[in-house]
Amino acid sequence: MRQSKPQRLPRSDGVFESESHADRSSVQRSAAPSRHRSFRRRGFALYEVLIGVTVFVVGVVAIGRSIENCLTASTISAEDSRVRQVLANRMAEIQAAPGVPDTSKENKVDTGYGVVKLIQKSAPAQLTEEDGLELTGVNLVTLKAEWQRGGVTQSESVQFYVYRAG
Repeated sequence: MRQSKPQRLPRSDGVFESESHADRSSVQRSAAPSRHRSFRRRGFALYEVLIGVTVFVVGVVAIGRSIENCLTASTISAEDSRVRQVLANRMAEIQAAPGVPDTSKENKVDTGYGVVKLIQKSAPAQLTEEDGLELTGVNLVTLKAEWQRGGVTQSESVQFYVYRAG
């Protein structure tokens, strides 16, 4: 009598299951290592996690530095704007005032970002017309603002003419 070979049926995980009891134990033993291998493939290796964390940290540091640069640029822009406003205000005061502008004058203005030293100098413009006639009553006024930013002296200046009939 010839024994027939037991029929093997495929399972969903790719392991063939046998109908005989003796074959079941060998199938179960062979299934254990494949489960271990498939678990290892589903998990992350330590180096993969470290690479991911490194990429994340580099990104966070880059974003932090760019935010810091934006805040610094915003502060510098506001400070420069405040200084230009101080110069524009002083220029309007000089133009609106009657009489000849002071030849030399210094003021200190607190802008909220620090003290700005405002230096005013005025001198006759010595302008001449095309026929060589000197224009009188025109003064060249120079306003210079000086302030400190990070221990370094910064300055901004403006020049304009003021006419006073004389």
